[in-house]
Amino acid sequence: MQAFFDAYDAVLDRWPVEHEPVDVVSEFGTTRVQVCGPPDGRPLVLLHGGGATSAVWLANVAELSREHRVYAVDQLGGPGRSVHSGRPFRRPGDLLDWLDSLFRHFRLSGAGLCGHSYGGWLALSYALRAPARVGKLALLDPTQCFAGFRPGYLMRALPSLLRPSAKRERALLEWELRGAPVDAGWLDVVSLGAEFPSSKVVAGGRPRSPAPAMPVLVVLAGKSRAHDVRKVAANARAALGSVEVLTLPEATHHSLPLWPAEPLNHALTAFYQARSR
Repeated sequence: MQAFFDAYDAVLDRWPVEHEPVDVVSEFGTTRVQVCGPPDGRPLVLLHGGGATSAVWLANVAELSREHRVYAVDQLGGPGRSVHSGRPFRRPGDLLDWLDSLFRHFRLSGAGLCGHSYGGWLALSYALRAPARVGKLALLDPTQCFAGFRPGYLMRALPSLLRPSAKRERALLEWELRGAPVDAGWLDVVSLGAEFPSSKVVAGGRPRSPAPAMPVLVVLAGKSRAHDVRKVAANARAALGSVEVLTLPEATHHSLPLWPAEPLNHALTAFYQARSR
């Protein structure tokens, strides 16, 4: 695991803003959260995709932390500095209990919440469960929220799922990235993370609750190989009504949120700074 931690620390060392690692202890274990931005800034919680770790926000955190107090989470049970040493995750409700423990620890209410991929599913599920704690919700190419995975993506991912290895994970990522210029150091992190001892992945079906009460932004990757983005967009509009949907034409599922950072950062800052309807 040392190679993973070396790669992980190297990326965080290149974060363009000062950040404080905070370990939050709960009944589930210890969760590492990278905290940055003005202490009196509006809170913004960032949830990465599967295996990506908080290091994935390298290209976004400078812009997002200008006016926000940012909390970038290493999701418990996966690669990163969090340690899942307590209550196990057996059902989706356990994951939401864990996330709620972070919101309670930092005394967050009406916070911005942003999740990518699996983190998007977790963010939407939490916003539906605890709407008073979430002021605005942004979902970046979210999976299992509005459409399933493409069969071709699942077939490509199968070798890495059955026998995880850094080589297999990198092959999957490079295929899906289609040459997108993501940070090489982060690519090392997520590839090596495939060999990290992880908890069983828990995921529920698509959220069936009424639409969230807060404003929602869905940012889609135009070249995503993970799912059909046109179906995701149509189903998101049907499920959420007044949702704002933005497609970044050159982005792929795994290039977000690292690339293209500029239009993504612009969209997120405009969304979180706008007055709520």
